Amino acid sequence: MTTLRIGVFGIQGDIEEHVKAVNSAMEQEKLHGETMLVKTPEAVEIVDGVIIPGGESTVIGSLSSINGTLGRLEERIVKGLPVLGTCAGAILLSREAEDRVIGRTRQKLLGVLDATVKRNAFGRQRESFEEAVSIPKLGAEPFPAVFIRAPIISSVGEQVEVLSRVKEGIVAVQQRNILATSFHPELSRDLRFHKYFLSLVLSNK
Repeated sequence: MTTLRIGVFGIQGDIEEHVKAVNSAMEQEKLHGETMLVKTPEAVEIVDGVIIPGGESTVIGSLSSINGTLGRLEERIVKGLPVLGTCAGAILLSREAEDRVIGRTRQKLLGVLDATVKRNAFGRQRESFEEAVSIPKLGAEPFPAVFIRAPIISSVGEQVEVLSRVKEGIVAVQQRNILATSFHPELSRDLRFHKYFLSLVLSNK
């Protein structure tokens, strides 16, 4: 019997929401496993997949780099560890981050996703919204995507598959074992994105 250990980057952000979503998705898919918080390099070593939540990308990157957690996570992702980055998590995964006000940023990034992500592309907190987006890989039914101070994926490399677009640009991509979204799937009752992530983890076991 396969048992999964899913880590949620526990530095800052929508941590509990992802834990609940993963637990619910595993229960519905009748998968055996557990979720755990990832805050140290040692925790990175023992997970089968990891989620980097939304929050403040500069804070998450800076704090996780101090004790080597960010660097160890980069090494494991490069070797095939499945990872899902949502909102700030998508920024951290990217090779380059831009801000609509200050331009290119110098923040700590994992740099494993061949994409450029523009921070706060939809505006500030008061411009938050929900939109039904098409994600064919998840099925015909639109996905209820929640955008909160959301970035946009402004450019991608040849190895990056675009999973979803809105009129402003790309909002979900996959590069082999790497998933990234501009929106917050953990804030929706729709568990399809987390179930898809779990399928990647299973295929990597």
